[in-house]
Amino acid sequence: MDANIECSKPAKHVSKRKKSYSSSDTATTIIFSMKERVGALSASLQMFENHSITLTHIESRPAKRIPDEWDFLVTTGCSANAKNFKAALVELEKMCSTVQVLTRGSSISDDDSVPWFPRSLKDLDEFAHRILSYGAELDCDHPGFTDDVYRARRKEFADIAYNYRTGQPIPYVEYTDEEKATWRTMFNKLVELYPTHACKEFNHVFPLLIENCGYCPENIPQLQDVSDFLKSCTGFTLRPVAGLLSSRDFLAGFAFRVFHSTQYIRHQSKPLYTPEPDVCHELIGHAPLLADPDFANFCQEIGLASLGASDEWIEKLATLFWFTVEFGLCRQNNQNKVFGAGILSSFGELQYALSDEPEIKDFDADVVSTTKYPITKYQPVYFVTEDFRDAKNKLKTFSAKIPKPFTLYYDPFTQGIEIIESHEQLSKMSAHLLSDMATLNEALSKLPVGFSTA
Repeated sequence: MDANIECSKPAKHVSKRKKSYSSSDTATTIIFSMKERVGALSASLQMFENHSITLTHIESRPAKRIPDEWDFLVTTGCSANAKNFKAALVELEKMCSTVQVLTRGSSISDDDSVPWFPRSLKDLDEFAHRILSYGAELDCDHPGFTDDVYRARRKEFADIAYNYRTGQPIPYVEYTDEEKATWRTMFNKLVELYPTHACKEFNHVFPLLIENCGYCPENIPQLQDVSDFLKSCTGFTLRPVAGLLSSRDFLAGFAFRVFHSTQYIRHQSKPLYTPEPDVCHELIGHAPLLADPDFANFCQEIGLASLGASDEWIEKLATLFWFTVEFGLCRQNNQNKVFGAGILSSFGELQYALSDEPEIKDFDADVVSTTKYPITKYQPVYFVTEDFRDAKNKLKTFSAKIPKPFTLYYDPFTQGIEIIESHEQLSKMSAHLLSDMATLNEALSKLPVGFSTA
């Protein structure tokens, strides 16, 4: 792979499962802890087989809280409401010290045909540590695989993410001189191109991050500082994550205006390349535009669309995410400009994207959602939208086709998801919103003449 290519979040956004939207295919994930002894895991796996439950994924690691125990994460192809699953769960609880069901059928009208989705910010705690790959462990082709110092450092960052819970401040990190040097190389190369290649919204926010969050060549910004800034602008916040999340879990965070961000930095041997998301990609590529209201609204719209969607529709939404938030272009003053984080955090692709080499197409959600793309080289095709509002409107029309037995509403006051299961509920919700707007307008009309609300 070319040293200038930066691959951003391939596993995080691409669903590998293709299942029908049915209760029999509702996946369920369980974490259980067991004492370290010969045959313990074998006995638990045999129990699943005895109850005719197929396991599609298994992970293990030493338990962090209880000495001499191991945590196991297994994903089944069985609904949590199925009789055989409930029977297996009872048996598993007798064998283990702790058992936690993470993914379950929706409780909406007792309909388990709808995949479980978070309803509150705290629900994000249930899956934020459930990463697909990387984190503290690295693949053999990773630049830092043979570097014991780098691997130990990655474990420090992974522990921060694993132990983080909603509402806590994100721990500050003292980055090493070597890590700062890697950041400096990236930062200095990229800022050369932003004035001519990045969209106007990005160029408006970037100086504000320099002023308020310590963005500069010599300093790697802290997630908490950036999160506080974003919250004051659009309500978006950052949450530390150890590695790649599934498309479903990552997009779900957007529904609550939460961006799952890594905190570690790429290996110093290849400062212009990373096979995974890192703090350079997150803070340079993603964070600036999350401070733009229209872009933030677009991101939340795609997150809300993902809640309760089938795997087939998650894959389509993840593809839309790829060609917009990661690799999107917009048209400004009759010129194409970059807003995708995967391009904005790659010096090489930033030049390539606005050259004559790639194919440029107008954004059409139906077409984009089924377009195949590479994850290890520059994109052969990009889609250009008029602006973020246009993209949001097209996404909203597209997501209206997703089959769901309810309507979702995000309450900004409680930061929770309200489920509207009938037209009557929807009418009442609309009436309340209109009443609130009328009250606000009345209050504004009573302000002194010349008073500014800006």
